[in-house]
Amino acid sequence: MIYLDAGTTYSKIISNTNCLDKQFCVDIKDGNYYYIAPSSLIKELDIKPDYSCGHMANSSENEIIALAKGAKKLNIDPDATILDLGSRDAKWIRFKDGKFHDMDWNTSCASSTGATVEMLMKFYNVKENELKYNPEKFSVTCGIFGMEKIMDSISAGIKPAEAISKFIHGIAFNTWSFSKKPQKIYLSGGFCENECFVDSLKEYCETIPLGRFVLCQGLI
Repeated sequence: MIYLDAGTTYSKIISNTNCLDKQFCVDIKDGNYYYIAPSSLIKELDIKPDYSCGHMANSSENEIIALAKGAKKLNIDPDATILDLGSRDAKWIRFKDGKFHDMDWNTSCASSTGATVEMLMKFYNVKENELKYNPEKFSVTCGIFGMEKIMDSISAGIKPAEAISKFIHGIAFNTWSFSKKPQKIYLSGGFCENECFVDSLKEYCETIPLGRFVLCQGLI
């Protein structure tokens, strides 16, 4: 069985068969292989999942439903807000007394996603371990204006890593506001591995990273 969460940049796979090169395997547990690989490679290899969700797949499941099912399998509170933040979009779902209560999905603004951060890091040759929590933040209600602030700051002498860290803090504030400012957020997606983002989000609420396989778990 192959379960695929096909993101815009990276895809996540849980499979009980060794279906990808070992360099993409990030974990093996309970008889399953956990893979993270470029979505372009998944298309190139023409992997046929049994169940799938995501932008780059012929989805068999809605991403919000996969997020909800995956989160319910984990040790979360009956009253919980789960935020999934990846390369292309941001989405959240809220439970109340263990039942669905509210949700939202932002698919149209890059200021809330990881693609802008990835492009900035490549352009300025900044490594992820150079990004540190900064108490200051850029207002990034628009990704384009946010990049303009970064460029202006760097022109004024601020180091690129510092400017991008302020931008990430702005994204953290945006996503907390977008999620209706909960006291606690369970975080899903690629930003779980971005310490600068996690530390910035902790400025506003308790933050518990769930990792990158929540939607995949919801497909099982």
